[in-house]
Amino acid sequence: MTTPVSARRWTNWGGNQQANATEILTPGTVDEVAAQVKEASGSGRRIKAVGSGHSFTAIAVANDQRLFLHRLAGLVSIDGPLVTVQAGMPLHALNALLAERGLAMPTLGDIDQQTVAGAISTGTHGTGVGHSTLASCVEAVKVVTGSGEVLEVGKDDPIFPAVRLGLGALGVLVEVTLRCVEAFTLLADERPMPLAEVLAGLDEWIPANDHLEFFWYPYTDRAQLKINNRVPAHDRPLSKFRGWMDDEFLSNTVFGAVMRVGRAAPGTVPTISAVSARALTARTYTERSDRVFCTPRRVRFTEMEYEIPRGALPEVIAALPRIIDGLPFKVQFPVEVRFTGPDDIWLSHGYGRESAYVAVHQFTGVEYEPYFRAVEALCRPLGGRPHWGKLHYRSAADLRPAYPKFDDFVAVRDRLDPARVFTNDYLDRVLGA
Repeated sequence: MTTPVSARRWTNWGGNQQANATEILTPGTVDEVAAQVKEASGSGRRIKAVGSGHSFTAIAVANDQRLFLHRLAGLVSIDGPLVTVQAGMPLHALNALLAERGLAMPTLGDIDQQTVAGAISTGTHGTGVGHSTLASCVEAVKVVTGSGEVLEVGKDDPIFPAVRLGLGALGVLVEVTLRCVEAFTLLADERPMPLAEVLAGLDEWIPANDHLEFFWYPYTDRAQLKINNRVPAHDRPLSKFRGWMDDEFLSNTVFGAVMRVGRAAPGTVPTISAVSARALTARTYTERSDRVFCTPRRVRFTEMEYEIPRGALPEVIAALPRIIDGLPFKVQFPVEVRFTGPDDIWLSHGYGRESAYVAVHQFTGVEYEPYFRAVEALCRPLGGRPHWGKLHYRSAADLRPAYPKFDDFVAVRDRLDPARVFTNDYLDRVLGA
């Protein structure tokens, strides 16, 4: 957690969102959550549930009552592949719990510090055309509505496609049931390549592999391709030294140092990018799935990520060098590109289509808004949908046409939180006041 629970002043992980709460709530039971929400509703106050602070948008900003679920972070039950946990459990704790029981999440993002509730509510996702957001793994939820009612919502409930990915706008999630899979091993194949070769191979490689992503290094024609596939045995372990060298020393210690150099001396950034594109050499290894999916992120940044129809990716990638070259500052971070399949979750970025996700970053303390706005202007006319937990500049008026079930979601919000106990300025902007 970025900010101590007892602190009234809160800052998110990226350092770009701050808030001062009037009161801190730390319930230890579902009944306590319900009572606190009921009291807030009756007195006209607002409550905002806050996870680990890994969203870059203001989705978790609480200026009245801030509610933490860290005391609701335990295992509730396991029934075969169905695992019910309290919603405040961090993903890294969930992954460890599942591994002990021979289970795993079928897909994960690249960090594991978010809470289960925060991850599913913002559309956190990994990569792989056979997968969608983590919310697609949800089989049922227990949620405290704006009146303080404790509601259990399963797959047959007509509001289920809304509450699976609810932006924190529909209630406080207190329990989540996930459909997990048997524990599995991944063979990771990571290698630097010319960007043109990566783009030429995507149509063949995406359907042929379980998980695929790549990073493009600005000011170069180089990329890093990462492919992960299930294998029957963990027979090619990465040495502890190589793992430390790549994931801790180069990707965090050295990367952080060169980011600080680039921030102080922007003229060095193209050279740094060219060196970085070749610093991580090819490696192939096997490991437990969550240990391949998730990597430590200690270098702080701000981020925007846009989902676009997969077929629009070549146009976006072709335009990015022109955008970056035209900026009055340098771009220090590589551009990350991931892929997912369609789902039927109403506010999922991947609703109804195969998706490519394009994520752009800037090192903390470096200007980013002109860059992010230019990328948004590129992606929006292509039908792009911004990640709910990553910076963007959209509002309800222009998001509504991007989501066929937008008004259905708002109708569920009107039903579950008519007094807007759970709203804040961000939700008013993206969903309507």
